Amino acid sequence: MPIDPSQYKTPLFDAMVSLAESRKVSFHTPGHKSGKGIATRFVKYVGPNIFSIDLTTLDEVDSLQRPKGVIKEAQELAAAAYGADRSFFLVNGTTGGNHAMVMTACNPGTGILMARNCHKSVLAAAILAGATPHFIYPKADSELMMTMNVSFEAVKQAVEVHPWIKVLFITSPNYYGICADIEKIIPFAQEKGMTVLVDEAHGPHLGFHPELPKSAMSCGADMCVQSTHKIIGGMTQASMMHARVGRVDVSTLAGVLKVVQTTSPSYILMASLDLARMQMATEGIKLLGKALELARWARNSINSVPGLFCLGKDAVMERGMGDLDETKLAVNVSGIGMTGYEVSHMLNVEYDIQVEMADPFHVLVIVSLGDRREDVESLARALEKIATGRMGTPPPVSWENSLPGFTNPQGLTPREAFFAAHVLLPPDKSAGKLSSEIVTVYPPGIPLLVPGEVITDEVISYLQKVAELGGTVDGLAEDGRIGVVS
Repeated sequence: MPIDPSQYKTPLFDAMVSLAESRKVSFHTPGHKSGKGIATRFVKYVGPNIFSIDLTTLDEVDSLQRPKGVIKEAQELAAAAYGADRSFFLVNGTTGGNHAMVMTACNPGTGILMARNCHKSVLAAAILAGATPHFIYPKADSELMMTMNVSFEAVKQAVEVHPWIKVLFITSPNYYGICADIEKIIPFAQEKGMTVLVDEAHGPHLGFHPELPKSAMSCGADMCVQSTHKIIGGMTQASMMHARVGRVDVSTLAGVLKVVQTTSPSYILMASLDLARMQMATEGIKLLGKALELARWARNSINSVPGLFCLGKDAVMERGMGDLDETKLAVNVSGIGMTGYEVSHMLNVEYDIQVEMADPFHVLVIVSLGDRREDVESLARALEKIATGRMGTPPPVSWENSLPGFTNPQGLTPREAFFAAHVLLPPDKSAGKLSSEIVTVYPPGIPLLVPGEVITDEVISYLQKVAELGGTVDGLAEDGRIGVVS
């Protein structure tokens, strides 16, 4: 497919460089004045150029709050590349985008069908909007030892049970790269008059290579948000939102973004979005093809090691999911008698390899356009050495009670519970109470408890087990107590 010549343009970045090279006298923020006021150690390490493009809203480089120049042009190029009617740059990550999507689609009291594997930011968005979530539950798979994505059948059933709800929120891909069947889910929901929102944080590369899963926008989503920094060339905290005109009032969306985004955006982050879009639109097939080749080699290599299993597309499709992003390597290590947390620690300390995430059963590896063959070879060798030294050791974690069910009864809406009077209780005293907090294991940041949900013995057991194994539990008090509605 021929490349649109306009996609080679980087209007925002070019304007920033031009302004920096003009060496105009600065009496505006930021206070370091193009690096002249930055600590010497900082400048010596990163070099001076980065500070010369750390800019504020100026005529030459436009305004994110009201773009009409180079930012507007850069966002229009992004919309063309991603198949959207409008695209927006986000400088506080996909979190801000999730807030904006829900606040645009929902008024206070609006019902929203929401996949229960959503990120904590989606629940925060429901609290901000005053929306009432009704959950669609993904299945926990005892053989793969992970929670899958929501199935088309589960979405269909939920829509039939809640025919008055007109907003659907899906997360796809999930952290493990497992995609919901959005090719079926999105048109089905829209035929029912629903607006479909997709958290595609882990899919900014989708749509730029034919062997990757289809993107949310190509499947007709009304709005989606992507973490450009997670997989492709955006800097950390840089994301994009894409919208389709029709069921979405784009002027309302733009207004909401003014509320949830900073009035002092980082131009460095926005420049990275401009360049990342250009890179994907002009070199995506080549760069992502290389990443896929490396990921497939690594998956085959890992699966040849006794005791290790790296999730593949066949296993996902057999379970009714839409697809698998093969650049995500979810390696089950329970067969070598270790937890994912232990393997992650050993890879880091003994082999100088850092993985994206660990859970009781897996380590998760992301292979992206920045990886090299020697990187994945080092990973494969390290995993083989670890496995060889542990063969015959019984698994440390039984399946029973080791995955959360996510099916906690709801006593209050998230907003009601979040703003209600609350007290802190030890976990063993909190069973049967209503949570006042979003409690997650982070990463991946999927809520184990939503404000207003009943705290069950199952959740308490899981939280305690994860903490014992070395996982990070977010949402508890510093002393480990749980916030409950009083």
